[in-house]
Order: sequence, then structure tokens, then C-alpha cells
Amino acid sequence: MKRSKIMELGVGLFMLAGILGMIFLGLRVSGLTLTSPGNTFTLEANFSNIGGLKPRAQVTMAGVTVGRISSIELDTDWYDARVVMELDGKLEDRLSRDTTAAILTSGLLGEQYVGLSVGGDPETLADGDTIRDTQSALVLEELIQQFVSNMVSD
Repeated sequence: MKRSKIMELGVGLFMLAGILGMIFLGLRVSGLTLTSPGNTFTLEANFSNIGGLKPRAQVTMAGVTVGRISSIELDTDWYDARVVMELDGKLEDRLSRDTTAAILTSGLLGEQYVGLSVGGDPETLADGDTIRDTQSALVLEELIQQFVSNMVSD
């Protein structure tokens, strides 16, 4: 009798560990965190096409996550997508004015994120500034359409 109680307890602990592991993996994949963001600052960037970029997507530099996308909205003046990024406070006043932002794709699922590359300008970006040099998402459907159009015209 005592042995079956120990077995039931072990199975229960194993199931609990499995459920906690699934919750952890779900949070990691979705980009949600249980910790507070800490010291951050915001930058904006306008893109002509954001593809499948979504809020909470990663912002990286040299492959290291340095922030998240906080919002995406339509800029009604230029009819571009305005992407607001929330970056680590350690980078404030360290990113040069000629920093570039590109929408990149990673992984098998093709999730998109923003990659930043720092330039050489001695002047830096401050909280709320806009990154001017951007590269829009590469949309597979547009590439196929261009390829087919070129094949037909030749």
C-alpha cells in the first residue's frame, strides 16, 4: 500500500514538472516574460513593408536580443508602417544616428524580427528618436511574382 502511494506521488511530481516545462517553453516561444522590463528607452523606425512582423517580436544586435517591438501602426502621413521598439536602457546614447534597422527572418517557423546595425556617426540616438535607414521585409510572394514576370517578358 505504501509503495503505491510513493509511486502515485512520483507520477504526480513528474506530471507537474512536465506541465511547468510546457508553460516555460510556451512563454519562451511567444516572447512573453515573467520579469519586469527594467530600464528601457524607445526608438521608432518606418518601413514600407513589415511582412509578418508582430508586436513583442525581438530586436537584435549582432544576434543578441536587445529589445522588443512594443507597437506597430500605420503612419498616415507617409503610409508606411511605424514600428516602435523598446530597447535595453544600457544602449541609450550609444547607438549612432546612422544605425540601420532591417526586418529579418529566423528559424524554421520563419518568425520575423528587427536587426539593428550600428554605424560610425559620432552623434547618437536618444529616447523617442527615429531610425531613418531601414530595410523592409523580404516578401516571398513578391519575389515569385517578379521572377514569373521576368520569365514571361523574356
